[in-house]
Amino acid sequence: MIDCRHAGPQDVALLAQMNRDLIRDEGHRNPMTLAELEERMAGWLQGEYEAVIFAQDGDAAGYALYRRSPEYVYLRHFYVRPECRRRGIGRAALAWLRQNTWRDARRVRVDVLVHNATGIAFWRAVGFSDYALTLEMDL
Repeated sequence: MIDCRHAGPQDVALLAQMNRDLIRDEGHRNPMTLAELEERMAGWLQGEYEAVIFAQDGDAAGYALYRRSPEYVYLRHFYVRPECRRRGIGRAALAWLRQNTWRDARRVRVDVLVHNATGIAFWRAVGFSDYALTLEMDL
């Protein structure tokens, strides 16, 4: 159904474009430009983050960006393009990550914006449960 591959420096532009779309789709307030997102993504991939791109019929359908720690994998980004949603791609990508990349991990953590009801429902449907709630105050 899907093909997954580890991303490299040649994928920074594609990952940044999908990151921009993720920011838009989830209603995040990140104001970064595409160029800034590319620079940040390149830095992450040169550092402690890894990315996997999932494709369907040869076209990029989404990606995951994560970093490992001794206690857990932190899944910073997980994105499936709107035209690819509701087809099992997200579930299949998570299954691939668990079987191929996160085999030795004890747990996975992901942050979801509280107003992103669709995202929260997805994560709960694939087995995640509530752990923490971050609160903030605008000053």
